[in-house]
Amino acid sequence: MSKQLPQNVLVGEGTRIQGQNCFNRFFSEHSPALTIGSNCMIANAHFALGAKAQMQVGDECLLSSPMFLCEERISIGSRVVMGWNVAVMDTDFHPLDPDLRKTDAIACSPLAGGISRPAIDSAPVTIGDDVWIGPQATILKGTSIGSGSFIEPGTMVTQDVPAGSRVSGNPGRCTPLSEFQ
Repeated sequence: MSKQLPQNVLVGEGTRIQGQNCFNRFFSEHSPALTIGSNCMIANAHFALGAKAQMQVGDECLLSSPMFLCEERISIGSRVVMGWNVAVMDTDFHPLDPDLRKTDAIACSPLAGGISRPAIDSAPVTIGDDVWIGPQATILKGTSIGSGSFIEPGTMVTQDVPAGSRVSGNPGRCTPLSEFQ
């Protein structure tokens, strides 16, 4: 288990969390902010949850070195497997408009002098049950991955994935799993 779990993290029976710095950027004020089901194995995860963020992980998941960047909501079903260095994010974290990016950079710097960060878009991410996500895949804001889907290594998921699909590429393209059987 990590050195110390934040008080607003609930972990189910039989779940193991390994790693030194899993919660260094965990700022959620919700209680609970993070709920993890039973019998999960989570190794070297990075849970970066903003003040208003909530996250949920189902039962019997295997998550190997994932990065979760959450400002709103990330929901992960049961029996999900994530290969190393998968990134799941429900926000862009910085404005897309160039002028607002400059304001944001100043607000995040030591020179901020009380300047607030501009509003940044976010949208929940939902990953269904029995999903396999290959190493170094990226799941972007506002997407939903249907149950039983297979996300190839290195894929960039930019839109919803129907249940039982195989997704590959950047941006990811869906093919029904039935075509591969």
